[in-house]
Amino acid sequence: MKYVFYVLGILILTLGISFTIQSDLGTSPFDALLVGLSINVGLTVGSWEIIIALILICCNSFLKRQRPEVLGLLTAFIAGTGIDMWLFLLPNLVTPELWYGKVVCFGIGLVVIGLGTATYLHTNFVPIPVDRLALIIQELTRTNIFFSRTFIYLVFLIMAMILNGPIGVGTLLTVCLGGLILNYFTPVTEKVLDRVLIHSSTSPNHDKNKKHSI
Repeated sequence: MKYVFYVLGILILTLGISFTIQSDLGTSPFDALLVGLSINVGLTVGSWEIIIALILICCNSFLKRQRPEVLGLLTAFIAGTGIDMWLFLLPNLVTPELWYGKVVCFGIGLVVIGLGTATYLHTNFVPIPVDRLALIIQELTRTNIFFSRTFIYLVFLIMAMILNGPIGVGTLLTVCLGGLILNYFTPVTEKVLDRVLIHSSTSPNHDKNKKHSI
């Protein structure tokens, strides 16, 4: 059941990312970097998600001084596939042209990103390498997730600006609000998912087996 929430969380996260890209108001600095690379170098946005993930896995390994978390590529592969899938489907459903439509589209994306990230991180399986980097920085600096994510966002913002990625007012909002939204959803998803996971582990079949053993 945990792995279902792991995949579901990543798909929710990538849906949110695709909403922000579709809003045309600017994306998170990391996603702006991916889009900028896709436009200037080639390949899909999802493909760059996987390539950058490989680089970050090596970076995380150096910071933690441990073996590379190769399973992080699995998370990045699911995320990259999810982004490309939603970017293929969304234009047929959502193509905001007026400013308020773009604002709504971006707002939905920002909230959905926070929900998806909190959901898959709580499964404690393998985070996307960029999120692992945020957790490592949080641990090394002994601060909270808001500080670490904001720091990483600023680094990617500079890189995205160099590559002329989709930077706009939405990018600024993502930097300012992304960590706060994640902080809000983390305890909420923790409470809900723990309840579901505990319920699934004490299913009728489990109780029958317990009675039988008695």
